[in-house]
Amino acid sequence: MASPVWFITLVISYVSLGAGVGFVSTPALGLVTPATASPLEVEAEALLRTGWWSWYSNDTSKRCKWPGISCNEAGSLTRIYRHSIKWGMLGKLEKLNLSCFPNLVYLDLCLSGSSGSIPPQISDLSSLEYLDLSYNSLTGELPQSLGKLTRLKDLNLSYNSFQGSIPIDWGSLKSLMSLQMLSCNISGHVPYTLGNLTNLKLLDLTDNQITGHIPSTLGGLINLEILSFTSNQISSFIPSELGNMTSLVELHLDENKLKGQITSSISNLSRLEYLNLDSNRLRGPIPGEIWNMKNLVALSFSNNKLSGFIPSSLSVLSRLSHLYLDSNLLQGPIPSEIGNLRNLSELNLSRNKLCDLIPSSLSNLSSLSYLYLDSNLLQGPIPHEIGNLKSLFVLKLSRNKLTGLIPSSLSNLSRLSQLYLDSNLLEGPLPQEMGNLNALINLDLSCNKLIGNIPSRIGNCLTMQELSLSNNHLNGSIPSEIFGCVRTLNLSHNFIQGQIPLQQYAGNHDFYVLDLSHNNLTGMIPESLRYFVKVNLSYNSLEGPIPNYLSIFSAPDSFWGNQLLCGNVQGFPQCSHSPIENTATSGKMIHKVEIILPVVGVLAFFCLGILLWLRCREKYMAPEPNVSKNGDLFTIWNFDGRIAFEDVINSTNDFDIRYCIGTGGYGSVYRAQLPSGKIVALKKLHHREAEIPAFDRSFKNEAKMLSEIRHKNIVKLHGFCFHNRCMFLIYEYMPRGSLFSVFIDDTEAAELDWIKRVEVIKDTSHALSYLHHDYFGTAKLLDPDSSNQTMPVGTYGYVAPELAYTMVVTEKCDVYSFGVLALETLMGKHPGKLLVSLSTFPSNNIMLSDILDSRLSLPSDRRVAKDIVFAARIAFVCLRADPKFRPTMKRVSQEFLSPKRAVTDCLQVISVLQLKNHDLYREGEGKFQFENAV
Repeated sequence: MASPVWFITLVISYVSLGAGVGFVSTPALGLVTPATASPLEVEAEALLRTGWWSWYSNDTSKRCKWPGISCNEAGSLTRIYRHSIKWGMLGKLEKLNLSCFPNLVYLDLCLSGSSGSIPPQISDLSSLEYLDLSYNSLTGELPQSLGKLTRLKDLNLSYNSFQGSIPIDWGSLKSLMSLQMLSCNISGHVPYTLGNLTNLKLLDLTDNQITGHIPSTLGGLINLEILSFTSNQISSFIPSELGNMTSLVELHLDENKLKGQITSSISNLSRLEYLNLDSNRLRGPIPGEIWNMKNLVALSFSNNKLSGFIPSSLSVLSRLSHLYLDSNLLQGPIPSEIGNLRNLSELNLSRNKLCDLIPSSLSNLSSLSYLYLDSNLLQGPIPHEIGNLKSLFVLKLSRNKLTGLIPSSLSNLSRLSQLYLDSNLLEGPLPQEMGNLNALINLDLSCNKLIGNIPSRIGNCLTMQELSLSNNHLNGSIPSEIFGCVRTLNLSHNFIQGQIPLQQYAGNHDFYVLDLSHNNLTGMIPESLRYFVKVNLSYNSLEGPIPNYLSIFSAPDSFWGNQLLCGNVQGFPQCSHSPIENTATSGKMIHKVEIILPVVGVLAFFCLGILLWLRCREKYMAPEPNVSKNGDLFTIWNFDGRIAFEDVINSTNDFDIRYCIGTGGYGSVYRAQLPSGKIVALKKLHHREAEIPAFDRSFKNEAKMLSEIRHKNIVKLHGFCFHNRCMFLIYEYMPRGSLFSVFIDDTEAAELDWIKRVEVIKDTSHALSYLHHDYFGTAKLLDPDSSNQTMPVGTYGYVAPELAYTMVVTEKCDVYSFGVLALETLMGKHPGKLLVSLSTFPSNNIMLSDILDSRLSLPSDRRVAKDIVFAARIAFVCLRADPKFRPTMKRVSQEFLSPKRAVTDCLQVISVLQLKNHDLYREGEGKFQFENAV
């Protein structure tokens, strides 16, 4: 038995030991915590050490009420999420001592500005079920220790910049249901151990550097619903075991280096809705068993080396809306059974070796919006029944061997925007009925055997931007009506005969490029060509002087091949003032003069008689210069404004504020009811502009140009008043007001749904493109004698930033303003704060879904969601700080008309940073510079 002395000594020694080591050191962050501290005190001290909440509070006793924190009943932390953490304060992820939070279930630091590597202590979070570290600046290798989180259900590490491959140890995450690692820069192979994650429903490794093969073990993921390996470097065969994943709804293996044939076992995926295998190296036939996948909505095998026939069994896929088989080696006829796919909205069979006739059964596809059959070996006539496709937006049959006439039934396609029939063997005249295609923007009928005159009714195509009739056998003169139709005209390589009519309408500015080369055109170059930016008249039989305005902007080769032209252009003789001298060396020209002079003399007497008759008629029929005070203002142009001004004064009570409905950068808008009963909108200049004489000519020029605009998306100008230094424009009245007035009313804002908002953005781009490419520029009053703007122009909040220091207005200023307007339309309010935030913190980021108008629910339709994402991307491209990297409005307009947009991101996960890092945004330094130079 121990003595009492020994027992007392033992007690004293324990007390001394306790007193000597009463505090222990925690290695991480130099944290010193009493050894007797409770787990709750350890958690509190760890939170305090991060400094993440220092902006809010340092009182750890109330930590459970801090933003971004949740606790259980015992007061222990269970959730940390970034939504209320001040962005940019996180820094290195190692600041958070992970070993201090044993009860943490939910950790969301998405878009938090975290950097550094994921610490191996992540495995200490033994209760963790949800981990989201996406959209940060994390680097380093992926920790193997993460595989110890056996309770983890959701893991998202997307949009970081890791090194190395996915650790094999992650195969232990048996509870995992969602694994997302998009754009992480990970490399190496897909570990075979991922096949152990049998609870997995989502596996997305899109846009990485993954190589090797697809593990056959993945076939064991029988609960997997979405699998995406898009945009990697996988070079193996498609394993037949993928056919065992019977719960799969989406399979995306596109943009890899997959080889071999498409395994027939894929037809076992009876629940599959989206199958994308495009842009690989797949060979062989399309499996006939594909008919088993009766839930397919979208099927894409584009850009491979598939061969054989298109299986007629595709016709049983009744839900199919998108079918892409383009850019392969498919041959044989197009199965007539495809006409049974009544829900098909887009069919692309371009760039194959398909032959025989175009089946008339395609006319059964009443929902079809896009039909691409170009670059094949199709022959025979275009089926008349195609005119029944009333929903068709784009029809492309180029580069085939089609024969016969262009069917007049195409005029029934009232929604048709793009029609390409070029490079075929079509013959006969152009149907007059084509003038009914009022929505047409692009028309290409070049490289055919068309004959006859260019129909005058083609000028009804008021929205036309491109018209190509090149390399045909058309004859006759070019109708004047066509000049009110198109923006880009290409009639080159024809055999058009006759003279360019001098009565062409010169007041419309719709052209951008005019190419009439390689024809048999005769006569002199008409004055109306002054309205074109680029003209090509080479290889015709034109004669006379080359106008100076054309010689300045056009290269000499634009006139080659016209032996009788002269002027100040390299390679051409100088024009002589004497017709005799000019033709002294040409016996043919003298002979022409001998014949023409008597005819001209007779015509001169005839014209003189007509002029005398017209002058007598005017005395009796011409109205007085000033109409009655209550007359129709809309018919009065270039008048002194006295009577109209009095009408306006009375209708607005001398521009009383009660009639004001809006104020802009250089004028106010009033609602006025004229004595005739018509209601108009009056845009009255601010007093300071009206007093500047230099603005007189600019105002008249703007009014004249505005009066000639005919575009469905631009408000119509009825007239103007220029009187007593007071200037105003008279516009068509829009009863529903401006977009701003819609957004401030919650009811009206809700009625303007996502589809309508995207249409507003798209239509605005078309209108601005129209203005920019017909000499109208920025639609602002500029000093005509200076390139510098001497006063602020535009509405505050929409003006491009470069105006603050250059004071020079360019069309790129309008592009910036369009970007602001596009964002405002999506957000339902002016994006001023967002723009300031992005300029102040360039790396700052938020989700796109967070900035969209909260009065509208996010769209359930995937196509609408893609349109929203696309519109947002366009907006940010237009908001680039450097104007030379912004696109032109013509480019923006064309992007909205692109039939197949490369938009694959889900609306709910895309961020502003991702929008700004998209290829469309980054291509500015190269493509936009080239575009602007051209």
